Amino acid sequence: MKMAFYGSSLLSSYWNGAATYYRGMLSELAKRGWDVTFYEPDAFDRQKHRDIEPPDWASVVVYEATAEACRSVIARAAEADVVVKANGVGVFDDELLDGVMDAAGPHALRVYWDVDAPATLAELRQAPGHPLRRRLPRIDAVLTYGGGPPVVAAYEAMGARLCRPIYNALDPATHQPAPPQPQFAADLSFLGNRLPDREKRVERFFLEPAARNPQMRCIIGGSGWETKGLPANVAHIGHVGTADHNAFNSSALAVLNIARDSMAEVGFSPATRVFEAAGAAACLITDAWTGVELFLTPDEEILVARDGQDVTDHLRALTPARARAIGDAARRRALAEHTYARRGAEVDMLLREALAALRERSAV
Repeated sequence: MKMAFYGSSLLSSYWNGAATYYRGMLSELAKRGWDVTFYEPDAFDRQKHRDIEPPDWASVVVYEATAEACRSVIARAAEADVVVKANGVGVFDDELLDGVMDAAGPHALRVYWDVDAPATLAELRQAPGHPLRRRLPRIDAVLTYGGGPPVVAAYEAMGARLCRPIYNALDPATHQPAPPQPQFAADLSFLGNRLPDREKRVERFFLEPAARNPQMRCIIGGSGWETKGLPANVAHIGHVGTADHNAFNSSALAVLNIARDSMAEVGFSPATRVFEAAGAAACLITDAWTGVELFLTPDEEILVARDGQDVTDHLRALTPARARAIGDAARRRALAEHTYARRGAEVDMLLREALAALRERSAV
């Protein structure tokens, strides 16, 4: 089975939080017999900041961020059994959506994979003529990075035939405990790019608690924070490549997950960082969002904070022994229930069943 996947980047996580998700999901589909070709534009300096070279489980086509190159890769959709357009490619998104859906063969499955469903849905509500909204009734399946029942209901109300959340997960071969590294040693660490719809929450859950507790050593990783005024006890270490994520998560007493505004409002949206931290057996503190208990048990496998004061209270009560116990429990839960192997099996079954049904209808 051939899959043509049009996304932001498989090779680089630079300003591309979906990279880990794509890698985990597509590598598992490849194990199940899928011949995956990933099409990504040479844009936003991502190719200069590659985390990996092209893997043996997928063919990667890097194309110039031009209209001509876009048309060239669109034509390749005709070769696939399943054509996937992900949101947030960043260049020619509308052209790619219309192009690959039109270029897909009559017996091919057309899939929209949304890695930022709350933001996408907000955009669709404001633009009834949006290309995706026009296309939804003719797309065979919408898969989402998260969102749960609210996202499913919203997509179905807009005409989606099928919507299924496919949550983030743990890749045990990639996310695992690592020896602590001095450059990442901290009482509290946070990793995430500076984004407009998360910055206020970073101030509330990370920077304000840090400022109120000057005795704590805190680290913030990610791009964009170099121009942000930070408390004296917060060290900004810039972009942290995926190869260093295990050491980053294993070196702090606790690591912090902070959802973007839209993800927190919709709920049921565990970030990639949640399972990366669990894989490293890190003690994770997360801002509160609906559905967190479906993935990890509060106070046993994860600590939940309603505000910055809760973050401070958790840290003051946290001993190294309790941090280890919480991190170990999170890792056990993730290995048992939240691996990409399980998610990949779910997607494989969904796609094969949908493809079989499509071809059966076409044969009538």
